[in-house]
Amino acid sequence: MTDADAHPRRPSLDGARPAVADSAFVSNQSYLVGDVTVAERASVWPFVCARGDTDPVEIGAETNVQEFSMIHASRLGDRVTVGHNAVVDDATIESDVLVGMQSAVLRGATVESNSIVAAGAVVLQGQTVPGGHLAYGTPAETRPLEDDQVAQIEQHWRHYVERVGQYKAEGHFE
Repeated sequence: MTDADAHPRRPSLDGARPAVADSAFVSNQSYLVGDVTVAERASVWPFVCARGDTDPVEIGAETNVQEFSMIHASRLGDRVTVGHNAVVDDATIESDVLVGMQSAVLRGATVESNSIVAAGAVVLQGQTVPGGHLAYGTPAETRPLEDDQVAQIEQHWRHYVERVGQYKAEGHFE
């Protein structure tokens, strides 16, 4: 993990300071505060806010959090895609999950592995999205994923891992 002491967008809070893996990248235009961990090959894009103030934020390996998303006191597993303008508040997102744009996963909710939260869906407090399911609508209902949807989960996280290399090579991120 790199030393975040001098980084103005990664301030400490109550003695906890964000820790970012050397192979990860975090946009200079994002804001991480408190007990936040960004694992290997993960990416945090511009205008993301990750607040580890009441409980830790864990962003797993090869996970990407896209523009304008907010992550508060939550755990994101490995190979998760959090789409643009999503909110994950005090929730658990297990590995190999796609959280769609403008969706919300609320306090105490769990999205189990190999699942998709559709764009605009709201996963309610305490709700569990079973593994291998699509959560859609407000409030979210679920149904089993179709084969092409399962393939989309991997396509999304792989795309962002590759994109990180291009952005780093061209000097867009630290």
